[in-house]
Amino acid sequence: MVDSAHPRARVLLITGPSGSGKSRLSRRLHASHGWPLLQLDDFYREGGDPGLPMSPLGLVDWDDVRSWDLEAAVAAMEELCRTGTAAVPLYDISSSSITGRHVVELDDAPVVVAEGIFAAHAVAPLRERGLLAQAWSVHHRPWVTFVRRLTRDLAERRKPPLTLWRRGHVLRRAEPGIVAAQQALGALPVRAKVAERLAEDLLAPGAHHPAGRPAHHAQEEPRDDRPARPPAR
Repeated sequence: MVDSAHPRARVLLITGPSGSGKSRLSRRLHASHGWPLLQLDDFYREGGDPGLPMSPLGLVDWDDVRSWDLEAAVAAMEELCRTGTAAVPLYDISSSSITGRHVVELDDAPVVVAEGIFAAHAVAPLRERGLLAQAWSVHHRPWVTFVRRLTRDLAERRKPPLTLWRRGHVLRRAEPGIVAAQQALGALPVRAKVAERLAEDLLAPGAHHPAGRPAHHAQEEPRDDRPARPPAR
């Protein structure tokens, strides 16, 4: 029988601007701690959905939260935390379509890592359900993020190159506002190195914070404005 008052795990939400390094961080946490990983971008709506928002470029605005299915994402996270298993979609960004489904299992892990650009919007519903461990907004300097994002998107052929270039500059200019909006939704702005250290705190007794508030020592890393090395991806 599922205990609704005491879930088997809680969710660590990792968000941030596209290309900020949140996926790399999530994979490292999965590898280091064995925490199951949910790719929240798999909950995008499909390209044929008539309710998709449009951008000023006349294209679907995939950076608008309305292009994402919040209710389905929260339902999957809750199912995984309470029952130990959840069937989630596999989404192909290049074709804007769901191509299949796969099962994610908890395996007695106390934390589920859930990452995506819209993850901060899940803070409130997860907190209401007693399922929120922490929420972080991973970010970097906007030009570093721009190069990383463009390199990744071109390599994966996510969209036509000109679309990626235009979108990249729009997101570069918007990045400070994106991070501020995610913070307003309840995600703590951090650099990836700081986040990895904070992850250790989630393993300590009594580390879960049902209200979703960060621990008192969870501070932002001092900014380093020295020129960055070329990104690895």
